[in-house]
Amino acid sequence: MKKTRFESLVQMIHSMSLPEKKTFRQMVGRKKALPDYLILYDLIEKGSEDTPAALRQAFLSKRPSAAFDTTVKYLFEILLDTMLELRKNQDSFFYLFNKILKARVLFEKSLFDECFDTLNNVMAQAERYENYHALLLANRLELDYLLALNFPNLKEQELLKKQFRLTESMKYIRKINEQSSLYEILKHRVVYKGYARSQKEKNELNDLIYSELSLVASLSPENFEVSKLHQLFQSNYLISVGDFKSALRSYYELNNLFEANKHLWSNPPVYYLYTLEGVLESLRSIHNYEGMRYFTDQLMKIESHSADFRTLLTCVAFLYQLFPLLDRGNFAACDSLMDQYREKLYDKFQMLSHSRQAELCLYTSLVLFGNGKYQQAHRFLSQIIVRGKSFYYLPLYRTIRLVNLMILYKLGDGELIRYEIRSIRRDLVASEKGYKIEHFMLKFLIKQLPDTKRKREKLYEKYLPALLDMQQDPFEMQLLRIFDFTAWIEAMLKQQPLATILRERHAPIAGTENPG
Repeated sequence: MKKTRFESLVQMIHSMSLPEKKTFRQMVGRKKALPDYLILYDLIEKGSEDTPAALRQAFLSKRPSAAFDTTVKYLFEILLDTMLELRKNQDSFFYLFNKILKARVLFEKSLFDECFDTLNNVMAQAERYENYHALLLANRLELDYLLALNFPNLKEQELLKKQFRLTESMKYIRKINEQSSLYEILKHRVVYKGYARSQKEKNELNDLIYSELSLVASLSPENFEVSKLHQLFQSNYLISVGDFKSALRSYYELNNLFEANKHLWSNPPVYYLYTLEGVLESLRSIHNYEGMRYFTDQLMKIESHSADFRTLLTCVAFLYQLFPLLDRGNFAACDSLMDQYREKLYDKFQMLSHSRQAELCLYTSLVLFGNGKYQQAHRFLSQIIVRGKSFYYLPLYRTIRLVNLMILYKLGDGELIRYEIRSIRRDLVASEKGYKIEHFMLKFLIKQLPDTKRKREKLYEKYLPALLDMQQDPFEMQLLRIFDFTAWIEAMLKQQPLATILRERHAPIAGTENPG
C-alpha cells in the first residue's frame, strides 16, 4: 500500500543525519513566532515512538487552524532543499548539475561570458568524474546558447568539434545503458528463476554473456562505469553458473577498481559502501563465508568525517561478521561478537536509520533466541514491534513479526500468538502477496506439537516435501536468506537444537574458499 505524504515526511525526518538536521536549523533560522512547519518538525523529531496519527493529532491540538496538508507539503519541500544544499559539496553529481542550473540563470540575465565559463568548467569536471549525462547536457546547452547568439566568433571547425564531443557523449551513454540493461536482466533472472542448476539453464544465459562481452569490447576499458558494470555482470554471472572461485576473483577486481578511482567517490562514499554490501550479500547467498572476510576488512578501512556514516559503516561491518556465525548456528561466538560492538554500535543505536535499526534488532534477537534467552530476545525485538507505525513500511517488518512469533511460541504465550497471527494474516491479504514460508509458519505456530517422537517424525515426513520445495524456490530464498525458518521447523519437529540443524545445513561448500 502506498504511503501518504505525511508518512513519507515522518520517515524522512527519522532518517536525517545530524549534519542535515543542523543545516535545516540554520536555514530556517530563529523566528520570533514559530511557523507551523517548524512546530510539526519538532513534534516528529521528538516523537520517534509516536504513530503518524498521534503526531497529526498533536500538531492540530497546537495549531487547530493550520492547514495540515499544506504544512506537510511545505516542510517536505524545505527538507529536500536542505539535503540538496548539503549534497552540492559532497557529491560531484549534485555539484555538476547545480553548476548547469547556474549557467542557465546566467544566460537568462545576459551574462554570456560567465555562462560559457561555467559550462566549460562543468564539461571539464564532468570528463574528470566521467559523468556523461552532465557532459551531454552542458554540451547541448552550449550549442543552444551559441545558436541563440548567432555563433559569435566561432569558426565552423570549432562548431564541428563541439558537435563531435556531444555525439561521443551520447554514444557512451547509450552503450552504458545497454550494458546496464544486460546486468539488470541477469539480476532479474537470478531473483525470479534462481541460479542455474543444469547445463540447459546455463546455456540460457549465453545470450547475455555474449552480448555483454561484445559491448565491453567496443568501449574504453579505462572507463570506470564500463569496468564497474563489467565486473558486476561477470561476478553475478559466474555465481549463477556455480563458478565461485572466478566470481570471487571478479569481486576482488571490482574492489581494486574502486580503490584506484577514489576521486570518483562521493563524500561520504555511500555508493562504494553499497557496492561492498552487494558483494557481501552475494557471497553470503552462496555461503562463501571465507570470501566475505576480505570485503568486511575493506569496509572497515573506509574513512569518513561523518559520525553518522561511520556508525553506518560499523553496523554493516558488524552484520557481515555476524552472518557467517549466525547462519551456521554458532550462537556463542555471535554473543562474543555482540559484546565487542556494545560501545561502538549498540550505544549509538539512535544514530542509525530506521531500516538499520530494524535490521540490527532482528539479528540481535535471533542471536539471543539461539542462545535460549527468549525474554531478552522479545524485549529487544519489542523496540521495533511497539513502534510498529514507524517501521511497518519496511520490507523487513513482517519478517520481524514472524521471528517475534517464534519467540512467543517458546515463551508459551498462546493468546498473543493467536492475536498476532490474525493481524499478520490481515496484512498478507491486504498486500495481496506473501511468501509460502510465511503462510506455512502461521499454520505451524497455531498448532500444538505432537507429544510423541513417532508422531513428530511422521509430521516431519509429511512436511518435508513442502519444506524442500521452499528451500529450492528462488522467490522463497529471498526470505530464507534473512533467516532459515525451515531449519527452525525441522529443529522443533526433531527436538534438536537449532544450532545443530543450521550447522549441518551450512557446512563449507567445496569450491567457495578463497582463490590463490
